[in-house]
Amino acid sequence: MDLKRFIRDVPDFPEPGVLFRDITPLLQNAQAFRYTIEKLTERFEDSGLAAVVGIESRGFLFAAPLASNLGLPLVPVRKPGKLPAAHMRVEYALEYGTGELDIHSDALHRDTAVVIVDDLIATGGTAVAAAKLVELLGARVNALAFVVELVDLGGRKRLQDYELFSLIRYE
Repeated sequence: MDLKRFIRDVPDFPEPGVLFRDITPLLQNAQAFRYTIEKLTERFEDSGLAAVVGIESRGFLFAAPLASNLGLPLVPVRKPGKLPAAHMRVEYALEYGTGELDIHSDALHRDTAVVIVDDLIATGGTAVAAAKLVELLGARVNALAFVVELVDLGGRKRLQDYELFSLIRYE
């Protein structure tokens, strides 16, 4: 299935000169969404993972069904102020400023093998921050998975020490 058919281009969002790749049409098409989850599941089944880490918020849309299909726990990485228990935080650079991410301090155990999931990778800042949180807890990032990869923005290069999997690539 050509998943690019289900990605909408939105010019000048969130600011002039930016071409936003909108996953909403993919989410609205049951077959395309199911296919996406199936492909992620196929890639990571029998891979020795112990948890799926989802990045807020669109990453949750793909991480939750993947975790369910794999029979693994889902670990949320959230924006500040969303986690109720003790947590760790990292700050990172975004395409349009800075951000912060949190993870519960007891979310992962030492040497737990995880895949980090998000909807899209651009510059890689958010994914690098999520990987750092996982590693601060002593767990291992076995791979990072994305539905969409914007190759020209260099995220793959920033994550060159990790296995990176993407279903749709825009050069």
